[in-house]
Amino acid sequence: MDGVQTLADLRCSVVDHLVPTDQGFVSVRQWQPQNHSRAAGVPIILLHDSLGCIDLWRDLPERIALAIGRKVIAYDRIGFGRSSRLNERPPANFVTLDATGELATVLDALGIAEFVVVGHSVGGGMALAAGAVFGARCRAVITISAQSFLEDLTRAGIRKAAEDFADPQLKARLEKYHGPRTDWVLDAWIGSWLSPAFDDWCLDAEIGRITSPVLTIHGALDEYGSPAQPQRIARTARVPVSALLLPDAGHFPHRSHETQTLKAIIGFLAQVL
Repeated sequence: MDGVQTLADLRCSVVDHLVPTDQGFVSVRQWQPQNHSRAAGVPIILLHDSLGCIDLWRDLPERIALAIGRKVIAYDRIGFGRSSRLNERPPANFVTLDATGELATVLDALGIAEFVVVGHSVGGGMALAAGAVFGARCRAVITISAQSFLEDLTRAGIRKAAEDFADPQLKARLEKYHGPRTDWVLDAWIGSWLSPAFDDWCLDAEIGRITSPVLTIHGALDEYGSPAQPQRIARTARVPVSALLLPDAGHFPHRSHETQTLKAIIGFLAQVL
């Protein structure tokens, strides 16, 4: 497969959409590499984390699109970024619900038959659920810092984050991306994961139903999930699981170790697509 450097002269066209759902509109963005033979092939779908949105992927979508020559698509889940607002906390099964909800709606609206799914943090859990739901349509599953079961470390990290976001300056940084819905975004994360409904949460059943290859990328210093997270995915899955454990990375390896993360994604997709 072509490397990043050999595709550096290519460019992406960027198109934004608003996709209607029964809860409002989902904001969708597509990065389309120009003049590349694989540009019409299987696209890559990005699923953001608990506080994330399209803009917080920064330049990673374009870098993936140019590196592998395929369309990359990201969307803001309902309640986040530029999508419609929500007033109530998401239901307790929201991690698995996204596959049959917003993801399915986006796939239908854009006419996508087969796809690769890449998810960060809770988006990684959603990616695992998508692999279970869509079967062979989901050609590969890539997780970055995914939680697949609840650890004490997960809740300890969230409690620490709740204290940190009491700082108006830190909260203001998040408001740049979520505006007046920021309080809802914080509660959707903190309130959900600290609630008793999540006490026994895990994705073992979903992981066991995945039929496509899986790549896990994880930082050994992740403050929300230990290396036991990708280890459990590998142990539970019935399909091949490739793994990259970065010894000095935290929860955002696609930022702190962007080149290593990108190379792992490129190499994995070269083998499975």
